[in-house]
Amino acid sequence: MTEFESVYRLYFKDVYLYTMSLSGDEQIAEDITSETFMKALKAIDSFKGNCDIRVWLCQIAKNHYFSYLRKKKKYPIQEISVELEDQFDLEHSIDSREDAMKAHRILHNLKEPYKEVFTLRVFGELSFKQIASLFGKTENWACVTFHRAKKKIQARMEEDR
Repeated sequence: MTEFESVYRLYFKDVYLYTMSLSGDEQIAEDITSETFMKALKAIDSFKGNCDIRVWLCQIAKNHYFSYLRKKKKYPIQEISVELEDQFDLEHSIDSREDAMKAHRILHNLKEPYKEVFTLRVFGELSFKQIASLFGKTENWACVTFHRAKKKIQARMEEDR
């Protein structure tokens, strides 16, 4: 087994769950995940090891997903900013694959708009201003909704421990 095959086996499920949390569609998640590993295979030599490989793979998946949205014109914003005001650090906040699965399950079961606002902020790396414009609400609404979603996730993670 090659080194990349072991990376694929180790992280396929994580990347798939991540793309499912972004898209909410199994077929899109499968396509994006496959493309992610194809791109990663081509770019593996450029991976510097500055972060967890799972984070690197999720960044590739996120970028590919937003490219997909732009091509399909499903996103009302012309350009997606990578500006982060309150970055959620996946690498440090989720200690194990089991915790990652719990977090994804909890996120998947959150009610709207918490689920979408949290996903757009954390995984989509959108600013509160951009999220507000998507919903036709104020920046304050986006900020409050995000923090409430984060608290709900944290509370449910604590309940499961």
